[in-house]
Amino acid sequence: MSGWLSGSTKKQIELHKRRHEIVQTETKARVDQLTSPAGHPVTVLRYEGDIASTSKDAVLGTYQALPKQTSKLVLLDFTKVDYINSSGIALVIQMLIEAANSGQKVYAFGLSPHFTKVFTMVGITKYAGLFPGQTEALAAL
Repeated sequence: MSGWLSGSTKKQIELHKRRHEIVQTETKARVDQLTSPAGHPVTVLRYEGDIASTSKDAVLGTYQALPKQTSKLVLLDFTKVDYINSSGIALVIQMLIEAANSGQKVYAFGLSPHFTKVFTMVGITKYAGLFPGQTEALAAL
């Protein structure tokens, strides 16, 4: 098909592609330990940046490294997440299915209204409660 385009048209398409590239920021993950108001230990996975297919180690790897015997209550902190694409949502779903199979209770907080709606539409609420902030999520545990 490229044989049908002139040299100048090919250059214009390349310039257009470069101008409209989405720059994805690296996903970072941090693990914190808290105590719920009821006195239960809570593991918090705090994500930062964009969540996409390249985020597998940060999302799944960090989760899978948790000791399942002591990490029965897990909070997912999306407060510093800028963007989640469909591949990133698939990673989150995979993590939540693993958590359900391990008997863990998972809540998420800090999602923008848009991603709260997306998470609800794709059925994530079957596996994790969604809350506006950490205080509300901790209180629900």
